[in-house]
Amino acid sequence: MLLDKKFMTKVKKINPEINLTHPQYYFNRELSWLEFNYRVLHESFNSRNPLLERLKFSAIFSSNLDEFLMVRGSTLQEQVRAGVSQLTPDGRTPQQQLDEIEQRLRPLVTEQHQYFEREFKPQLAAVGVHLLDYSDLDREQRLYLQNYFEKRVFPILTPLAVDPGHPFPRMANLSLNLAVIVKNPKNGMEHFVRVKVPHMLPRFVTFPQELQRVNKSQIVWVGVPLEQVIAHNLSSLFSGMNIQEYCFFRVTRDADFPVQEDRADDLLLAIQAEISKRYLEGFVVRLEIQASASELVKQTLKQGLEVGENDIYELEGLLNLNDLMFFLSLPLPELKDKPWTPVIPPPLKLVNQLARQKEIFQLEENGEDIFSVIRRGDILLHHPYESFSDSVELLITQAANDPKVLAIKMTLYRTSSDSPIIRALIRAAENRKQVAVLVELKARFDEQSNINWAKKLEDAGVHIVYGLIGLKTHTKTLLVVRQEGEEIRRYVHIGTGNYNSKTAKLYTDLGLLSCQEELGADLTDLFNYLTGCSQQQSYRKLLVAPVNMRTRMIAMIRREIDHARQGNSGRILAKMNSLVDPEIIATLYEASQAGVEIDLIIRGICCLRPGLEGVSENIRVISVIGRYLEHSRIFCFHNNGEEEIYIGSADWMPRNLDRRVEAITPIELPEMVRQLKEILQIMLSDNCQAWELHSDGNYVQRVPGKDEPERRTHNILMEKTLEKVS
Repeated sequence: MLLDKKFMTKVKKINPEINLTHPQYYFNRELSWLEFNYRVLHESFNSRNPLLERLKFSAIFSSNLDEFLMVRGSTLQEQVRAGVSQLTPDGRTPQQQLDEIEQRLRPLVTEQHQYFEREFKPQLAAVGVHLLDYSDLDREQRLYLQNYFEKRVFPILTPLAVDPGHPFPRMANLSLNLAVIVKNPKNGMEHFVRVKVPHMLPRFVTFPQELQRVNKSQIVWVGVPLEQVIAHNLSSLFSGMNIQEYCFFRVTRDADFPVQEDRADDLLLAIQAEISKRYLEGFVVRLEIQASASELVKQTLKQGLEVGENDIYELEGLLNLNDLMFFLSLPLPELKDKPWTPVIPPPLKLVNQLARQKEIFQLEENGEDIFSVIRRGDILLHHPYESFSDSVELLITQAANDPKVLAIKMTLYRTSSDSPIIRALIRAAENRKQVAVLVELKARFDEQSNINWAKKLEDAGVHIVYGLIGLKTHTKTLLVVRQEGEEIRRYVHIGTGNYNSKTAKLYTDLGLLSCQEELGADLTDLFNYLTGCSQQQSYRKLLVAPVNMRTRMIAMIRREIDHARQGNSGRILAKMNSLVDPEIIATLYEASQAGVEIDLIIRGICCLRPGLEGVSENIRVISVIGRYLEHSRIFCFHNNGEEEIYIGSADWMPRNLDRRVEAITPIELPEMVRQLKEILQIMLSDNCQAWELHSDGNYVQRVPGKDEPERRTHNILMEKTLEKVS
């Protein structure tokens, strides 16, 4: 077995008879991710969730799967083609991983599509939402769609035939298409034609009010899929030809194009070139096609797209269930989660009231502002329970307008296209402040968006740095430098989530607002590293990857081992998105063997195998899946009663610890430590949204016992947030 020799030499075995590098102690990363996505899909089957929220989970499952296949699946296929046989820590070759992915994935996708057709559609119809098939329509409805097709759809369509004069057409990634077989009645020749469903038109065509009718049913919405409108009007595209057959299909391509950064003269141009490749040039990793398609159509697509048999998914009913998100826009609040309005963090209530009294966030000399609030003490933010716009965006907005602010520096990994943060940074540059922003162009699938608004910032005079060679900048940090009398004071925000006002309402994240001198000095050093040529190797408080984070995390786990060996209590609580790193996992196994009690809250991938006698019997792992995406990272080390607790942007993965710029900050105020531990305990006691990982790799969802009240993490945290502001 081929394993990292450096890793093997670092592992210090407690029991010499147990080899902690053995594959039996590691779950496969890709298969673990599939189990996470199954947990998402399960929420769409869970009748305890409102109906439209269940549709949302089904759409998220599909969207997640697209990205997985475009990146992880394509990488494995490339490795197989290149003859790579290197084993993963769990002992699998690339081909073995592909085989097991296909075996696990195929029944999940089949189950999802069957559930939509057999369960969701009838349930939607029962509440007045009718997604009809063309065969269900009356004459007037068909005439309306014929007119809609001729005026709105027909001018956009471009049929592409395949014959000696027309090569097999290039098909865009994630495109939905029709495969049509037409026959020339004069010579009897058949032709294969591809028709792309236009992505710029609504996927579901809504009937006007007067045609929204279904026999003996209540009506909220009535419509049909766009592809069916095209299919039933194909005669307009093929005048004089006989349509023999049609079916729908969808193409997924490789989208993982690593940029040769060391060879790129201009990183921005190199990224733009790779984006264009992703759309049309990646090899096909999956073909979804209607099960009713003829063998002729299947073989034509298989050969033309050069796709393997194991990568063809024959499905019943509607393709591309990502688009089910559309139904959440319908006016059916009783079928959705109860709306939540993020509250203003209590310390910032007054300053927000003052800000709203002005047309712009213009500050008065020596008046109450966000800086005076932060000077009185650190503020711990918890989104989406607490408002992102009334805290982080407020800080950036007031900094942009404050004449005392000299400089603003921040990292941007992902943000929304209409972000108030972008507008504030532009205004800050117009106000002659020194504004420097590191824009990560390699944020996958957000590259073009990042390029677009980075250019806007640059045009406004903001100093833009387009990432670092060989590293992704994933850290979530903001530094504001302010002149206060004779001194310079630095204000910081260090968080776990992106500076994105839209995802801040959907993802759970934490952030620290502070003007601690040591944190300000650390961020100054970090930004000098990001924007200049500094090779800073030591930080006062921050854990920074790839500088000191790995060694410090390992050291803190080993410190718990030492405490346990000395007869004291060893305890680790950690929450993150993924746990993959073999060295961290092996060290956690050592800690378990030494008697350290370890609770891990891992939303997604977990390669650690808990509950193994003699290895990990003191380790417990849960995953929490619910209305919000768990995105915050918290690391808590008991340290024999002198607790250390951290929040930040990094998971325990090799990419976060070794190949990304990350920052994690200590949380030191006792009240904030208490709040973070309370969050962890609420999640650990969840009996509805929590799934327990067993040693065999199965996740089992907790359910309340008889007469036991439901404990849902997100509901409890919303209630506690309201209690704080009442």
